[in-house]
Amino acid sequence: MEELQIMTDQTVDEILSVVRSLGWGAAAILRSYYRGEPDAAGMARSLEIQDKKDGPVTAADLAVNHYVLSKLEAIFGTENFGYLSEETYKAQGADTPLPYDWVWILDPLDGTRDFIDKTGEYAFHLALTHQGRPVITVVACPELEKLYYATLGGGAFAETSGGSQPLQVSSQDNIASLTLVASRTHRDDRFNQLLKQLPCQDQLFVGSVGGKIAAIVEQRAEVYLSLSGKSAPKDWDMAAPELILTEAGGRFTHADGSPLRYNQGDVSQWGCLIASNGACHDQLCAEATRILAQES
Repeated sequence: MEELQIMTDQTVDEILSVVRSLGWGAAAILRSYYRGEPDAAGMARSLEIQDKKDGPVTAADLAVNHYVLSKLEAIFGTENFGYLSEETYKAQGADTPLPYDWVWILDPLDGTRDFIDKTGEYAFHLALTHQGRPVITVVACPELEKLYYATLGGGAFAETSGGSQPLQVSSQDNIASLTLVASRTHRDDRFNQLLKQLPCQDQLFVGSVGGKIAAIVEQRAEVYLSLSGKSAPKDWDMAAPELILTEAGGRFTHADGSPLRYNQGDVSQWGCLIASNGACHDQLCAEATRILAQES
């Protein structure tokens, strides 16, 4: 991490302080739209939902996107840092990696459908990556009034108004007793068949990837699976939650055990991804690979 300190003239702790502040600021903006609170002119905030190919976009997404990117660019500049955001990446042109070792990856609103449907299970993601791997990340869950953060090699923590507490995944190592956290939606027949055949059948339903990983690091669940179909989760869905899970003692890989890579040009994370408390990770990967191979 020393290269990061030299490049920015800031320590890791100082950068983390910026990231946490942005997380709380983004959470406040999202909550104001979620509740329809009045804006500066006294008008109730409208979501102004736009239905796009990759899913709905709201005024809240765009407001948080502008808030965070303007702050990051003012502090870190654009000479040594790239910026990959759900709301702006298409404007960057071809599917080629951003030409930077250091890239900020932002999801201003993870779980937009949950946000619109008022389940409360939405989140904010921000990750700083170095050469395709996360090194400093934050996930904010506004309706829980909680912020999760991690630094590479520095552990993972949950922060509330009462302070920060270290996070540690559960030690459950009986694969049949593991609880799998899943979405209520975003489930096709292939994914449902995979879930039915896994050894772990207890399920917890939570929206947003950030919320799912929060459930694992808070020991309410042990497993999360993603299986791409016609579409796939994107870099900004996974980068921030991944580091929080791994720094809390868990694992997050492709089903073949290989690590996730970010800023590779194609922002989609294709295939089967498995996140877990780590105790049965290799066995889960093997089981998922075996089940999916039966389809072909």
